[in-house]
Amino acid sequence: MSRLLVRRPSPLLAEGELTHLDRVPVDADLALRQWREYVDAFRSRGWEIIEIDPADGQPDGVFVEDAVVMFGDLAVLCRAGAASRRGEADSVRAAVSASGIELAEIVEPGTLDGGDVLKVGRTVYVGASSRTNAAGIAQLREMLEARGWDVREIPVTKVLHLKSGVTALPDGTVIGFGPLVDDPALFPKFEGVPEEHGTAVVVLDESTVLMSSDAPETAAAHRSRGFDVVTVDVSEFEKLEGCVTCLSVRVRD
Repeated sequence: MSRLLVRRPSPLLAEGELTHLDRVPVDADLALRQWREYVDAFRSRGWEIIEIDPADGQPDGVFVEDAVVMFGDLAVLCRAGAASRRGEADSVRAAVSASGIELAEIVEPGTLDGGDVLKVGRTVYVGASSRTNAAGIAQLREMLEARGWDVREIPVTKVLHLKSGVTALPDGTVIGFGPLVDDPALFPKFEGVPEEHGTAVVVLDESTVLMSSDAPETAAAHRSRGFDVVTVDVSEFEKLEGCVTCLSVRVRD
């Protein structure tokens, strides 16, 4: 059974970190409803939902993807690039440890946000962003190369995280909105999408992806390729540079 790590949004969500976007009002009640609908999209397809303990004092705590990344049977606990987010780590560590999954950690002076990590087959693209530094990438490479992963560094200057600009379809095609991608040529197979909020997909299975409802042209393009597309409204999280990938960590058995 596939499992999903999630954490409900903090009442302080509107105070979350911003790097590339201007701050606009965020409706915390609407965000909670959207989060529940997002989680239900997985639950209704048979995923087991594991809720990490609330972190109401951490505005960005809902973006659990940044805190831990799964590589097969290994979980890598990240060290947040934003100091304000490092208080999220203990509860994530506890949840992963309780699951019985092997755990490794990025340590000082390294920083790594999970949103900077894109896995395509056995290749791991890691964004060198304002949140992920060279030391963090080096530590991750040392952890993974002995396990057969190929770690490749990708420059990220136009968005917060690598996966704010690109993600991958189940067939391995990397997709992204051209103006947000530093160098599409760094990916063996890249295709542009027509909408900014169409950059992010979560792979539910080999034929199904989940994405933002704010990218209908992109959704239609994915359907034309033969994929089933599930859409969810994540508007309040998009205001904070979040997307559908940020809100969960997928653990597949």
